[in-house]
Amino acid sequence: MQQDSRNIVLIGMPGSGKSTVGVLLAKQTGLSFVDTDVLIQARTGRTLQEIVDQDGYLALRTIEEQVLLDLAVTRHVISTGGSAVYSEAGMAHLRASADVVFLDIPLALVRQRIGDYGSRGIARRPDQSLDDLFEERQSLYLKHADIVIRGEGLAQDALCLAVASAVRAHRRR
Repeated sequence: MQQDSRNIVLIGMPGSGKSTVGVLLAKQTGLSFVDTDVLIQARTGRTLQEIVDQDGYLALRTIEEQVLLDLAVTRHVISTGGSAVYSEAGMAHLRASADVVFLDIPLALVRQRIGDYGSRGIARRPDQSLDDLFEERQSLYLKHADIVIRGEGLAQDALCLAVASAVRAHRRR
């Protein structure tokens, strides 16, 4: 993987481990790491929750799309926000230079990991339950993923190894 200039993009629900596993994966593979949620916050000077509270969830998705489209990196692990998959243009831009890995965890584990999702800066309709959001996003994650890794029951290190192994196998094809 060290000679390859392609990126590895992590997608999935909040709490799936994208940021944590992304850092570990970057260390293991010798790639750099970027978290698009952090880029959004740096660009706007606000937290994701502040953007949602002040401007609405669609504003967050619009900003997120622009951040994705502006991203021009190689040899990076890119952790995306959970709603990145709503942007066809953003995902097409990422896929042009990356292998996209969906960290798939069950809804019960999402609930357990994120707790009060009303304060997580999640881009969802105000009337949308976490169950409905999960169901809506699953098909989008599967649509955009080159690789699906089931994360339930895996510690972060094991999940990192599973991702690295799957990406190597995918690139050999």
